Amino acid sequence: MLAIPPEAGVAFLFLIKYMAKKIAIIGGGNLGASIAEGLIMSEFSRPVELSITRRNLSTLSRFEERGCMVHSDNKKAVRESEVIILAVKPYNYADIVREIKPALNPKKHIVVSVITGVWIEQLQKAIGKPIPVIRAMPNTAIAIQQSMTCLSHAGASTSQLNYIQQLFDQLGKTVMIDEKLMDAATVLGACGTAYAMRYIRANIQGGIEIGFDATTASLIAAQTIKGAAELLLEKGTHPEHEIDKVTTPKGCTIAGLNEMEHQGFSSSLIRGLVASYNKIVKD
Repeated sequence: MLAIPPEAGVAFLFLIKYMAKKIAIIGGGNLGASIAEGLIMSEFSRPVELSITRRNLSTLSRFEERGCMVHSDNKKAVRESEVIILAVKPYNYADIVREIKPALNPKKHIVVSVITGVWIEQLQKAIGKPIPVIRAMPNTAIAIQQSMTCLSHAGASTSQLNYIQQLFDQLGKTVMIDEKLMDAATVLGACGTAYAMRYIRANIQGGIEIGFDATTASLIAAQTIKGAAELLLEKGTHPEHEIDKVTTPKGCTIAGLNEMEHQGFSSSLIRGLVASYNKIVKD
């Protein structure tokens, strides 16, 4: 999250207020709702500046209660906003774009797509107007401002790109990549959340088998993974460097690591990543 020096607080808040844009999230499913939650929690957007659409509005009642505009009229949401975040399913994007196209204004709007597998060129062709398109791939940790978001763009000005990058910087970490790597980013950064959760679940199950109750095992497993990740992020070291610190000759750590590798731990993870990538590419 953006660090704000105390002496710059008033100026920063004035700048954010001045820069504030109304945002429409088209598709308030899991990811769309997570983005909305993160924007509110980070105070980057006030609830009244957010519109969230979905056919089934009952799942968005918590946002309506906080002051967000919640409805099923996508065109209305677009007309009343400046930043349009498309968070719909890939098979729905063409119909959604066709629906909102009349309301899109090149002088007003920025389109941000978090749709898996849909390229910027495809969106530009469907929109049919010279509107800047930024493709973003966050993950569901965006709801707690801990996402890893990869960004690529076409037709966006420096100020527009800076605004969108700042938006996602409030919600975790961002990196600009070539769009040709976006499918790989989806697997490593978005699908990666599920892979990490599966590892934590297995850790918890192992912890229960060696004597812990489920609650304690869950706490130890989750905090250990969080700490391991923070070591890499803060120190910028390689995982093997940190592994070496806890593996002593003939020790229990190396015995466990070797057994995991004998059972295909690293190779199964790599094969899983490649399988997910191939699924995206081939579909």
